[in-house]
Amino acid sequence: MSTSTTPTPVSAPRRMPLGRWMSEIGWRHLVGLLAVAFAVFPILFVVSASLNPLGTVSSSGLLPKAFSLTHYRSLLQGAHGPFLQWYLNTVIVAGVVAGAQVFLSTLAAYAFSRFRFTGRRIGLLTLLLIMMFPAFLAMIAVYTMLSGLGQIIPFLGLNSLAGYIVVLLGGSLGQVWLIKGFFDTVPKELDEAAIIDGCSHWQVFTRILLPTLTPILATTALLALVGVLSEFLLGTIFLTDGDKKTLAVGMYGLLQGDRSNNLGVFAAGSVMIMIPVIVLYQFLQRYIVGGSTAGAVKG
Repeated sequence: MSTSTTPTPVSAPRRMPLGRWMSEIGWRHLVGLLAVAFAVFPILFVVSASLNPLGTVSSSGLLPKAFSLTHYRSLLQGAHGPFLQWYLNTVIVAGVVAGAQVFLSTLAAYAFSRFRFTGRRIGLLTLLLIMMFPAFLAMIAVYTMLSGLGQIIPFLGLNSLAGYIVVLLGGSLGQVWLIKGFFDTVPKELDEAAIIDGCSHWQVFTRILLPTLTPILATTALLALVGVLSEFLLGTIFLTDGDKKTLAVGMYGLLQGDRSNNLGVFAAGSVMIMIPVIVLYQFLQRYIVGGSTAGAVKG
């Protein structure tokens, strides 16, 4: 006796009503599209202005009517100032300051997170209080100090890259709170196990904790680099010679000379500044989105 079974028909999934979809999911897509449009609009305008051969405010729009690389060529050839020297100065300042900020902030965050000592809480609160005040409040005092220092050590005085770097290094502990918060999420059992195996505190820091901190180190390094690249106010005070300026100071002076006709040149310089930052972000993105404890397991 054979029995035959007929397959049970599978009902098609019911579609969510449009009103419910908009109230639960659709508004998120709408907000995302608005955010993308808000971010892309100025970028398109800057790129369009850099490719516009006229380079004036009145002739620039969201989409260029003509394409030309004349503004890029004039910048690279030095027709509007030592652009390549400004670029090199910016790379030097950003590399030194960002590296020092991440290194010193990481050391301080390790001490505040892992050790218990007198003045620990006061020190953290003091750092937080200092971060609440902008740097330009101490501008006159720093200018006077650097002017006096330049009379003793000339290469650290006014209008020198070394002196400007020293001024920016005054905020080297600005990332302590951010890195300390990440340190606190790493189990202390990792430290204890490594110390039982014979590791010193420095070996625990470099071999166990630093691989774990790769995401936050990549984030703080990127934030420090962008902060130095966009620093303008102190640079206009301490850097006055043409070959000592950074990109922010030099490009502002270029635009200030003729706002109407130098827009295309300024936009071309902005694009050349923007491209390395985007490439660096894409390179660091894999570390940022990586697992926070994967490095410690490998170490």
